[in-house]
Amino acid sequence: MTEPADEFLRWVIPAAVVFGVTALAVIAGLLALRRARRSPKARAAAEAAQNEAGRALVRLDDAVDDLDVEVSLSGALYGGDAPTALRRARMTAQHVRDDGFEEYRRLADRLAGGEEAARVRRSAEAITRRVDAALRTVEVARTAHAAWVTSHVSAAEQVRAAQARLAEVRAAMGDPEALIAQLARFDEREWQDAAAAARAAVTEADEAEERLAEASRSAADPSRNALADLAAGERALRRAEADARTLEETYRLITQASQALPDEFDSARGALRAATATRAKLEPAHAERLGEEIRAVASSLDALESGAARRPTQTIGEIARLRDRLDAALGDARTAQQRLRGARTALPGTLAAARNGVALAEAAMSGVRPGADARARLISAQRDLAAARQAQDPVEALDAARRALRHAEDAQALARYAADEGGAGDPV
Repeated sequence: MTEPADEFLRWVIPAAVVFGVTALAVIAGLLALRRARRSPKARAAAEAAQNEAGRALVRLDDAVDDLDVEVSLSGALYGGDAPTALRRARMTAQHVRDDGFEEYRRLADRLAGGEEAARVRRSAEAITRRVDAALRTVEVARTAHAAWVTSHVSAAEQVRAAQARLAEVRAAMGDPEALIAQLARFDEREWQDAAAAARAAVTEADEAEERLAEASRSAADPSRNALADLAAGERALRRAEADARTLEETYRLITQASQALPDEFDSARGALRAATATRAKLEPAHAERLGEEIRAVASSLDALESGAARRPTQTIGEIARLRDRLDAALGDARTAQQRLRGARTALPGTLAAARNGVALAEAAMSGVRPGADARARLISAQRDLAAARQAQDPVEALDAARRALRHAEDAQALARYAADEGGAGDPV
C-alpha cells in the first residue's frame, strides 16, 4: 500500500469511529427520550395536567353561569341590554369554554391511542393557560361592572327589576302540574324527569320570591347590604327558568315522538326491505352475515312495537340505534344513492332521539355539579346536534346526529353518576 493511502486510512478510520460512536449515541439518546416520553411517569404527568385542565374548565363554566346572572340583571337595569364589556367578556368566556371542553374530551382518546404523553401534557397545559386568561378577562369585566352599578344604580332598582322578571317567569310557567297530568298516560320513565323539573321550578320560584323580598327589605335599610340576597334570588330564578324549559321541552318531545311512531316503524321496515334486496346481490358468505343482522334487527323491531305507544321517546331512540346497526352491517355493500336514500329516511328519527338525549342530559345536570367529562360530553352533543340540523348532506347530518346521541347518553350517565356520588366523579 502506498504512503498516501496509508496516510488517508490513518485519518479516515479514527474519524469513522468517532462519527459512528456519535451517531450511535445520538440514536440511543433519541430512543431513550422517546421511551421517557411514553414512560409511566410521563403518562402520570399528562394525566395530572389533564385533570388540572378539567378543573380549570369547570371553574370557567361556573364563572360563565355567574356571568349570565349578572348579564340578566344588567339587561333588566339597562332596558333589556347588558353593557357591551360584560356581554363581550361572556362571549369570550363561552367560546374558550366550549373549545376547551371539546379539546379536553379528546385528550383521553389521544393518550389511550398511544400518543406521546408529553404532547398530551402540553395540550392540557395550553387549555389551562387559555382558561386562566379567560377567567382574568371575566373578573376584570365583573369588577368594572360592579363598580359602575354601585355608583349609578340603587339596590332598590335592582330588586324591582329582578321581581319584574320573576313575575314574567311565573306567568310563562303557568300550571306545571297540568302538563304532567297530560303526560300521565305514558310510561312514568318517559316523564319522571319532567315531573321532577316541574316540582323544582315551583320551589325555585318560591325561593326566588323569598330572597328578593329579603333583598327589598335590605335595600330599604341603609345599614344592610342587599347584594347577597339579590344574587341568590337571581340564581333561584334562573334555575326555575331552566327547569320550566325542561318540562316544556320534555312535553314537546314526548308528544312529537308519539305522533311520529307509525312513520318511524314504516321507515325502519322499509330499510329492512332495502337491505334484503341488497343482500340478494352479495357473495354467499357476505349475504349470510348480513342476513343474520337483518333477522336480528327485524326481531328487535317487532319486540319494540307492543310497548311503543307507552314509551314513545325511548322507542324512537331504539329505532335509531337499530337503523345504525343495520347501516353498519350493510357497510360498503350499498351504492352512494342507496346510502343517501337511507340517510334521508333515518335522519328524522335519529334527530328526534338526539334532541331527546340532549334534553335528558341537560335535565340530569340540573341541580348537581358534574365534572369536566360530563360537561365536555354535553357540549359535544350540543355541537353535533347543531351540526346535524345545519348540514345539507343527509349522510353528514345523520352521522352528526348519531354522534350527538352517543355524547348525550354519555353525558347523562356521567351526570347521574356525579349525583349518586355527591358530585365526586371526574375532575371538578
